Amino acid sequence: MVISLGYILLWIMMPTNKFYLNWLPQIQSKTNSTYFGEQGAYMLIYSFPILFIAALSCLCLHLGNNCNDNNVKSSEVNNISRFATWRRPVLVKGPLGIVSWIELSFAIMFIALLVWSFSSYLHGMFAQISQQAPAHDGEQAWVAKLEMSGLTLGLVGNICLAFLFFPVTRGSSVLQLIGLTSEASIKYHIWLGHIAMTIFTAHGLCYIIFWAKTDQISQMLGWDKVAVSNVAGEIGLLAGLAMWITSIPRIRRKIFELFFYTHHLYILFVVFFVLHVGFSYSCIMLPGFYLFLIDRYLRFLQSQQRIRLVSARILPCDTVELNFFKSQGLSYNPTSILFVNVPVISKLQWHPFTITSSSNVDPDKLSVVIKSEGSWSRKLFQKLSSPLPLDRLEVSIEGPYGPASTHFTGHDMLVMISGGSGITPFISIIRELLSLANNSTGKTPRILLISAFKKSQDLAMLDLILPVLGTTLDISPLEVQIEAYVTREKKSAENNRQLVQTLWFKPKAEDSPVSAILGPKSWLWLAAIISSSFIIFLVLIGFLTRYYIYPIDHNSNTIYATSWRGGLNMLLICVSIVITATAAFLWNKKQHTKEMTRIQNTEKPTPIASPASWFYNAERELESLPHQSFIQATRVHYGERPNLKKILMEIEATNVGVLVSGPKKMRQEVGEICASGFANNLHFESIAFSW
Repeated sequence: MVISLGYILLWIMMPTNKFYLNWLPQIQSKTNSTYFGEQGAYMLIYSFPILFIAALSCLCLHLGNNCNDNNVKSSEVNNISRFATWRRPVLVKGPLGIVSWIELSFAIMFIALLVWSFSSYLHGMFAQISQQAPAHDGEQAWVAKLEMSGLTLGLVGNICLAFLFFPVTRGSSVLQLIGLTSEASIKYHIWLGHIAMTIFTAHGLCYIIFWAKTDQISQMLGWDKVAVSNVAGEIGLLAGLAMWITSIPRIRRKIFELFFYTHHLYILFVVFFVLHVGFSYSCIMLPGFYLFLIDRYLRFLQSQQRIRLVSARILPCDTVELNFFKSQGLSYNPTSILFVNVPVISKLQWHPFTITSSSNVDPDKLSVVIKSEGSWSRKLFQKLSSPLPLDRLEVSIEGPYGPASTHFTGHDMLVMISGGSGITPFISIIRELLSLANNSTGKTPRILLISAFKKSQDLAMLDLILPVLGTTLDISPLEVQIEAYVTREKKSAENNRQLVQTLWFKPKAEDSPVSAILGPKSWLWLAAIISSSFIIFLVLIGFLTRYYIYPIDHNSNTIYATSWRGGLNMLLICVSIVITATAAFLWNKKQHTKEMTRIQNTEKPTPIASPASWFYNAERELESLPHQSFIQATRVHYGERPNLKKILMEIEATNVGVLVSGPKKMRQEVGEICASGFANNLHFESIAFSW
């Protein structure tokens, strides 16, 4: 906490003369050595605090995983009541999406920081111009102020860049510690990206106008050894503009592959940013990018494994359930997601899907549900539903990623509202609560599931709520009511009954189970990677500077250019991360040898029958009693949409969690109801993925 507050104070003081004229010179005088030079002070001020917080967060999360469940539940209740008002939506319709009071508050504080930094930098720079005013006429002063404005915009844009990579670090310990997940934080990355590119574009335009006005347009081709490299900045800006343009919502939705592949230009953007400003000033954005690099490399290592796919269930609603073999040591929370890659369809495309299984209910299995809606998912469905026999499908995964803890048990009642395939996050929640109801002495919340579907065959999605084969869970302790709405049909389509097909796949010796990339103690391993890789980097850069660069250049940057040293430092960062992350990965992979042997000895199961949906009263592979109870708890409404306002306003429970997952209009409608203030017992949460 002390380090965090100190880091916030640093951002506030950074644009002031007090920091640049007093604090920074004093720190530089004490840290400037033949081992690190002037970059030592910048690494100490900007990089070390965040990396230390990230490593410390890993330790806190590791300890939090071992805490008592009762303590967790009591803290959940306290947190819900304490932050109920702050979590209530305040903006529902608009370019920012659904925004809560707490999100709006932090957004306002961040904008205030940008305004404060811009005004403070500009005030100090304009004061210097005013002191030199007698030597300049009015036009020269205007041109000088234009140059200073461009410099100020660059400095302020770096503040956005410092936070840009945190939301897209999927396994971030910092996000997990403050109760966020990467998939829920993507919108913050989008906000920061728009602000950063607006500022950097204005930064570039100011300098182009300045050079044109002063007949220095040749400066656009300048690559200074000591100062700023203009060419590098221009290349970085062009890469950023390409990413920015292709991220426009209309382009992203219609040509997603163009957006996806163009976004890999972030590598050029960051590299040329470092070459543009030098490594010392890059330390401002380094911590977020450093943690992103660790996460990205670990994801790369995990993606190289082929995962044991046990079976696939093909539902009559153009939906596929993939069932993977899972390591028993892998535990995840409801609403977690898994990134899936099927090389036979596309070697480059990765798509996120909500995990529908529960690690407590299904200790050996992990399931995801894929609705045939896009081109990639349609190709997958067509391949699996093809009449040609398919006994193997190679799949790679990244994840799972999800919240460190959930607050669902802190409510008296849960109202889950879904549209179409938006029901998938709620399947894992219901399964988890079903497990808690059977194994815990505490009280579990009542559940009201409101699901809207287009056609009656989509009701088969409800078929996935209870696990298949051999479940011994008793549904009676869990109060569940399901209201299903079929909006485009007036009655059940009796003539369209289709069986649920089950495909079983043959295992291969090299198949791996779905497991945490760093094993059961992943947070401890991540803390070790963060700390040890940074130490190795410091040793390498210190050794090279002291015994190779300093004897020749004496840290003057006249022989070894600033950009050259910045590129070298980034290379050494990558080397340090690769060494430590690879060592941790190989060690944990060695520990999984027994698990892999168990997979090799797993024989292909023989299905008893090909079950049909229980809405069609067909024979199933499921336990009959629990599903009879679910049928009794389910009402199907044909030819109408749910009156969400009436349903929510009539709920009398004192603490109601309202979860919505589905189309944008549905989420906005529920958000408006919960934000209206007429029902203070409703606590809103939107589950949406903006990839």
